[in-house]
Amino acid sequence: MRKTFSHITRRLTAFVAMAACFTIPAHSQELNAKVTINRQQISNTTEAVFEALQNSLTAFINERQWTDMQYEEKERINCTFSITLKTYSDTDNSFTGTIQVQSSRPVYNSNYTTTVFNFQDEDFNFTFQQFDQLEFRPEQVDNNLTAVIAYYAYLIIGLDMDTMAPLGGTDVLQMAMDVANNSQNLGYAGWKAFDDNRNRFALINDYLDGAMEPLRQLEYKYHRLGLDRMAENTDTARLAITESIEMLKQARDQKTLSQLPVIFTDIKRDELVNIYSGRGTAEEREKVYDIVFAINASQSNYWEKLRK
Repeated sequence: MRKTFSHITRRLTAFVAMAACFTIPAHSQELNAKVTINRQQISNTTEAVFEALQNSLTAFINERQWTDMQYEEKERINCTFSITLKTYSDTDNSFTGTIQVQSSRPVYNSNYTTTVFNFQDEDFNFTFQQFDQLEFRPEQVDNNLTAVIAYYAYLIIGLDMDTMAPLGGTDVLQMAMDVANNSQNLGYAGWKAFDDNRNRFALINDYLDGAMEPLRQLEYKYHRLGLDRMAENTDTARLAITESIEMLKQARDQKTLSQLPVIFTDIKRDELVNIYSGRGTAEEREKVYDIVFAINASQSNYWEKLRK
């Protein structure tokens, strides 16, 4: 992967003050994931296979080094993989269900953590047996379970890096794109190119589309120049966030069918209300309101709070 050293440097620089007290030079994997399995819709089946699935996925995500970067233990990205199973067949070891993936990062000089990614994938279907050893080979994708998990692992890491440096996660996001491309022939829903503007292929294709570059630049400005500087100067930080929301509008105008601006406003809905409600100028609040309402009118009850 290119620019590995600079990627490490930027991430460590961003959190140098928070990590100053950590003196043990141990290196570890990138993700600190919690995996949960909801199997309430499935009855009359032994618990063993579900426990094995949860344990295997937890180890697969947390013990694998997904990139060639080195993360300190305290730098690992906190994330959750919440799986809801709908059907299970012990005849062919097949499962159908959904998976919700969420990641967060700490905000500098505070006890607050902010959500970076949160997405519900409705097409999580796969096969798994109790004693399967989960493996993943990027160049030869032949298992939908590990392909989906690898895709989201790369997406989480790439977006986290985007919050640390402008377009900082490009190389890792390209790895997610490679998974999507190499999964086209698996025969499972969610991978097909240009079939759905909200499937896995569509998401990563949009993140890497030049027309959506303002949205990725937004990630840095919103998080690093905005949230991370709230404790230092609230008004300056809020101005950076306002400017980042204007970049969201630019991205939406350049690719109107993309779901990424909608997903971003869904993720940041409550946070934006907390940032602007009763704070800043009326002009600033109205500007933000106009943009987010135009992008995601379904959250209008929340956006109205921005104006108060």
